[in-house]
Amino acid sequence: MDLLERRDENHIAHLHMNAPDRLNALSDEMLAAFQAQIDALAQDRDTRVVVISGAGKAFCAGHDLKQMQAGRQAEDGGRAYFADLFTRCARVMTGLTRLPQPVIAQVHGIATAAGCQMVASCDMAVAAEGTRFGVNGVNIGLFCSTPMVALSRNIPRKRAFEMLTTGQFMSTDEALATGLINRAVPAEHLEASTQELAETVAAKLSAAVKIGKQAFYDQLQMPLDDAYAYTGNVMVENMLWRDTEEGISAFLEKRPPDWA
Repeated sequence: MDLLERRDENHIAHLHMNAPDRLNALSDEMLAAFQAQIDALAQDRDTRVVVISGAGKAFCAGHDLKQMQAGRQAEDGGRAYFADLFTRCARVMTGLTRLPQPVIAQVHGIATAAGCQMVASCDMAVAAEGTRFGVNGVNIGLFCSTPMVALSRNIPRKRAFEMLTTGQFMSTDEALATGLINRAVPAEHLEASTQELAETVAAKLSAAVKIGKQAFYDQLQMPLDDAYAYTGNVMVENMLWRDTEEGISAFLEKRPPDWA
């Protein structure tokens, strides 16, 4: 049985973490499986949306602490292993952001440490009511410095810092209020609500969503004037597409667009 199962349906790729006995920890093997899927999806022209979910009672509890402790047995005390581990994890997290397809986290149970980082690294997130989010490494003497990167880019900085220094959980309601997730739904509706969001996005012109996702993240790093200049050029290119001309004509003529 694969650690990361993939199911494709209606232009949506579902990536399902399947290590429930380890709370879907991001082990070396799980990270490798994610990287392989990210590499494949980056070249996939049929997939329009990606959904990430987890088996069992938790979405993802972060890194595999047993593997991390085992890494200490090396002559350098684990320095090389830890450096490589966090580099590989960062590559997966930034890879999700850089995929051409929007990525939706389908979250339940808990999302802690690197699991919370994954939620924050996805473009959107739908969570079951009662889900808890945390960057709790400080409770065991390990500040969640890499999860902090994604978290602090999603929620207000003072709230992020409080989570990082207290190790306390954030509730689903607060995650919704602060912008960590898009929707909170009853647990029994989680899969259907996530699927509905994915299908809504998948129905749009995929080339427009792709160019828009890249522009969204690029412009966030720019000064205001530069961001407007950059996105203006993106819109010019977008406007010149045949499918965009057809989409506008269809809207004006009150008919569905005939997209190739």
